[in-house]
Amino acid sequence: MVWGAIAYHRRSQLLRIVGNLNSNRYIREVLQPEAVPFLQSLPGAVFQQDNARPHTARIVKSFFAAQQVQLLPWPACSPDMSPIEHVWDVIGRRLARDPRPVASADELWGLLSLCDDPRTSCLV
Repeated sequence: MVWGAIAYHRRSQLLRIVGNLNSNRYIREVLQPEAVPFLQSLPGAVFQQDNARPHTARIVKSFFAAQQVQLLPWPACSPDMSPIEHVWDVIGRRLARDPRPVASADELWGLLSLCDDPRTSCLV
């Protein structure tokens, strides 16, 4: 799994998440080190996430409240409301230009890391 966040003029680093993501890992590996600092650098930021179980757990809601993170409510069955889905689509189309199939998760991560590098970004 890959996690990333976008704002109007900025984006977070991409994070590789190996294995299953539960609410505790979500807080420890995504929210604390990346999401909250990213949001705190954006005055008035509102965080949007889908209704995946790790995102909606009580411990995660309490964490957001303690960090004073404003959340955008997420209606059920509304993937089209997520702007980052368009980013993943752009990345997917750019990666699909290479006719060779990706052989492993490590190879895919290497290609995604190129997308995350400002010198070779898929998002430019």
